Amino acid sequence: MSASVGMVYSYLRFSDPRQAAGHSADRQAQYAKSWAAERGLALDESLSLRDEGLSAFHQKHVKQGALGVFLQAVDDGRIPAGSVLVVEGLDRLSRAEPLQAQAQLAQIINAGITVVTASDGREYNREKLKAQPMDLVYSLLVMIRAHEESDTKSKRVKASIRRQCEGWVSGAYRGLIRNGADPSWVRLVDGKWELIPERVEVVRFAIDKYREGYGADRTHNLMQANGFDTSHVGSSAQQIYRLIKLVGLKGAKQISVDGCEFLLEDYYPRLISDQQFDELQLLRGNRSRRRGKGAIPGVVTGIGITYCGYCGTSMTAQNVMVKVRLDGTLSDGHRRIMCASYMDKGGCTVGGSCSVAPVERAVMSFCSDQMNLVRLQEPAGPRGDLHLGLTESRKKVADLEQQLTRITEALALGEGDGVLPITFLRKARDLEEQLNAARTEERRVERELAGVAARQKPADAKLWADLALGVEAQQVEPRDKVRQLMLDTFERIVIYMRGVVPQGRNAKYIDVLLISRAGQRRWLRVERKTGSWAAAVDRPL
Repeated sequence: MSASVGMVYSYLRFSDPRQAAGHSADRQAQYAKSWAAERGLALDESLSLRDEGLSAFHQKHVKQGALGVFLQAVDDGRIPAGSVLVVEGLDRLSRAEPLQAQAQLAQIINAGITVVTASDGREYNREKLKAQPMDLVYSLLVMIRAHEESDTKSKRVKASIRRQCEGWVSGAYRGLIRNGADPSWVRLVDGKWELIPERVEVVRFAIDKYREGYGADRTHNLMQANGFDTSHVGSSAQQIYRLIKLVGLKGAKQISVDGCEFLLEDYYPRLISDQQFDELQLLRGNRSRRRGKGAIPGVVTGIGITYCGYCGTSMTAQNVMVKVRLDGTLSDGHRRIMCASYMDKGGCTVGGSCSVAPVERAVMSFCSDQMNLVRLQEPAGPRGDLHLGLTESRKKVADLEQQLTRITEALALGEGDGVLPITFLRKARDLEEQLNAARTEERRVERELAGVAARQKPADAKLWADLALGVEAQQVEPRDKVRQLMLDTFERIVIYMRGVVPQGRNAKYIDVLLISRAGQRRWLRVERKTGSWAAAVDRPL
C-alpha cells in the first residue's frame, strides 16, 4: 500500500434499489470501519458514495452516479494519494467491457489509491500488483466474468421485453412492461395504471395554453400564478415543449429494443385522443421557428402557412426593433414582410418588401364577419361546395317529381290512345328510376355535410372581433391567440405585395389569396395604406 496517509472511502452500488434493504450494505459499512480502525485510518463519510438502482453494465453509475463523482475527484486531485476505496467486489466497481473496466481500476490505482474488496479481503495498489502480478490477471478474470454475466442477463431481459412488446401489439399480452420511464401523471395501483388528478390538471392546463398560442415561458408563469406544482413537468419552461411530444399523452408507450421500435397503444390511460395528439404535433411543427425574445408576434408570419405569390417561397417578417416607440410598439412602416428568396438573394422576380400591417388588418376584418367564416369552412368539392351540391340535388329531385306527377295525371285522365299509354308508362318508369337515384344522391350529400359539420369547430367571428383591438395595439397575448386561429382556419395564405399583376413599388393594392382548411379560396384586394379590402370572386387583375 502507498506510504502516504489518506482517507478510507466506502462505495456501495445496487443495480436494483431493493437490494439496499438486505444485509450486504450493513456488512460492507462495518467492514470498512473495521478495516480503517485496524490500520489507524479515518473513514470519510462526508463524500456520499452510494449508487442505488444504477447499472454498472451500462455505466450509469459513472455517467450520473456517485462513482463518477469519485473518479472526477480523483482526476481533480481532491482524493489524496494513500487513500483507500472499499467495495464489496470488483463487479460493483464496473461491469463494462473488460478493457474499459480495467482502465477504470487503473485510473484509481495510478492515482495512488488502494482498492479493497470486502468479499475476499484483496487489496489492489501499485506496490502489491508489482509484487504479485497474477493479482492483475485475477482482477481481469473477475471483470470478464462480471461483464459476461451482465451481458447474458441483458440479452435475456431484452429478449423478454421484445416478446412482451410483440405480444402487446398482437393483443396476446396485457401485462406490465418494465422498460423506460413512465409518464409523471400516472401511478401503478394493484398492477394497473391510473391517473394522478392533480398532475393531470397541470398537464391539461399546459396543453390548452399551448393550443391557444401561448409560449412556454408565459405558460410556465401562468402555472405558477395559479399555484400549480410544476415539478413533475420540469422546472424549466422549455420542458413544456418536450411535454407535448410525449406519446404517453395519448396513452401509448414507446419502447426501443436493439434498434426495433414498438409503439404500445393504450398502455396508459389517455389524456387526449389520437386526433388531438396529431393536431398538437402539427402545431409544434408549425411553430418550430420561434420568434426572438421581446419581438412582436406575427399574425400571418412565423406560423408556416404564408407564401410569396411570385416565387412560391415562404414569407417572413422583419420588425425594425431599433425603431420601437416608447410604448413598445412599431409604426406600420417598421413592420415589414418579404419573401425568403429575396432575403437570401435567391432571385424573386418582384422582390422588395411591404408593410404587413394592412394585410393583418384585412384578414382580421374578413374573419370578424360570421358569414365569411362560415363560407370558409364549407368543404370544397369537384362540383363546388357541399351546400351547392345539396341545392342542386334537391332541385333535381323536385324537377323529377314534377315530371312524374304530370305523367301520372295524364295516365289517370286517359289522355292519348293506341300506343301512347305504353309510351307514358315507359317514361314513368324511367322517371321513377331517375328519381330514386336523385334521392339517393341527396341523402348521400346530406350525410357528408352532416359528417363535416360534426368534425368542424363552429365558426365564431366574435373570437376574431374580440381580439382585433389587441392585435392592432401589437399586444402579445391577443396576437398569440390569433396565430392559433390562423392555423385552425387557413391551410395557406398567398401574398402578392404589388398586386397579382406587379404594379411597381408605388402599387396601390396588395392582393391576398386565402385558402381555408376546407379548401375554399377567397381573394382580397387590400388597400396598401389603410388595410381596407374588397373581395374578389376570381383572381384580381
